[in-house]
Amino acid sequence: MTAAPDGRSLVGDVVRLDRLQVSDIEELYAAIGNEQVYSSGFGGGIAGMPADVEAMRAQWFPSSEQRFAYAVRLVADGTLVGTSSLGDVDVPNESIHLGWTGYAPSVWGTAVNPATKLLLLQHAFEDCGFGRVKIQTGSTNTRSQAAIAKLGATREGVLRRHKRLADGSFRDTVVFSILADEWPEVRKRLEDRINR
Repeated sequence: MTAAPDGRSLVGDVVRLDRLQVSDIEELYAAIGNEQVYSSGFGGGIAGMPADVEAMRAQWFPSSEQRFAYAVRLVADGTLVGTSSLGDVDVPNESIHLGWTGYAPSVWGTAVNPATKLLLLQHAFEDCGFGRVKIQTGSTNTRSQAAIAKLGATREGVLRRHKRLADGSFRDTVVFSILADEWPEVRKRLEDRINR
């Protein structure tokens, strides 16, 4: 039986994911509130980058979306290094979206992203019983597309003129997915990457 995420903490060897709280915003801003993160399209691009902690707090709380946003912390020392979410929950169709992911540049290329994806995908497939997880990114964000493909996700296509960005322009969205029967292989790939 499929059920929506319940907001539980997700803990692995590398990262711990806890529901994002208003009290986390100052740390989140310190981690990702910079042009390097937003220039790739996170948060709608540079024009969507909050000017300060209060602006970031206003962007994230209260959220009108049906989204489970998580603070990503290093297990080793508790440092908040980013955020990722499960959203667009469609229980009848057993579908959910993994996205809204941004990390501090200091953890790019480390085990943080695969460890985070492992926990979120495990929660979606094994705890919640979803049959499909969608992951998407902007067509100009080639780094993100490569990272999604490296997970073992299947590229489904491009939604043209799909989403208005903060500067008023529209992005084309590249859509990928992972199905429940593909999850064991994706899980193995992620575990191998984390253990390297």
